[in-house]
Amino acid sequence: MKTKILTTTLFLIILTGCDNQSKVAEVSDSDETDSSIANAQFEKSDKRINKYLDQLDDPNTTPEARIQILCVDYPTEYKKNYMPSLMRLSPGEYTEAELLSDLESALDYYKDSFEIKCSN
Repeated sequence: MKTKILTTTLFLIILTGCDNQSKVAEVSDSDETDSSIANAQFEKSDKRINKYLDQLDDPNTTPEARIQILCVDYPTEYKKNYMPSLMRLSPGEYTEAELLSDLESALDYYKDSFEIKCSN
């Protein structure tokens, strides 16, 4: 009788241990998926921002296109995609205030260079 109870107890302990390992693996897979998504979002956003900067530096870019980039497209992309993904990929390394300050510095540089004033 003691052998049956001991065997059953050991079996349940092993079964519970295996179940907990699968839950840990699921959490780990979920973290890796979140990181992969954030990395993909960051790279996509970084490419868009670099494209905007290339357009701003291109002497053939029209003033209307520069206004659209500086007043709408670049800040929107930066705030909605670039900042959140960068903060997810590097937790604790950047603050929202620092990143917004960096954005303002970049925008001010280009606005001053091209004498652009945004209406917002």
